[in-house]
Amino acid sequence: MAHRKGLRGWMIWAVGLGAGVLLALLGLGESPAVAAPAPTQLPAITVTIHLGTKAGDLRFQPDHLVFEAGQRYQLVLDNPSPQKHYFTAKDFADALWSQKVEAGGVEVKGAIHELELKPGAVAEWVFIPQKSGLYELHCSIPGHAEAGMVGQIEVKDPA
Repeated sequence: MAHRKGLRGWMIWAVGLGAGVLLALLGLGESPAVAAPAPTQLPAITVTIHLGTKAGDLRFQPDHLVFEAGQRYQLVLDNPSPQKHYFTAKDFADALWSQKVEAGGVEVKGAIHELELKPGAVAEWVFIPQKSGLYELHCSIPGHAEAGMVGQIEVKDPA
């Protein structure tokens, strides 16, 4: 009797295995996991910020930036003003992964803490924020932050 129960259990297992193999062959079973694209392959959301104005106003436009952690961004920085400006946001830069900064035909990789833009310059910074929080943005040229060239960068957790 024990032999019959063992044989019966084995037969049920074999039938189940055969059905699973059949479903897999027919494509009706669980589908294999599809690998997510690498972060560097995600489409980048473009955000533009102006450092100063043509009239020489000392401000960032916009002065409040919002990003989502884990999303890839292309931050386009331009300086329409007649003087140079800095995009300085060290704590923000420490809380993200920089893929590259590109300006004037040069691509820079690695840790970025501050970008200097001369009059008329344009730079692109591609990055993925890693840590949510509020971060300070300012122009580090003496007198510029005091005159209002400050801003805030907010990184939110993924929705």
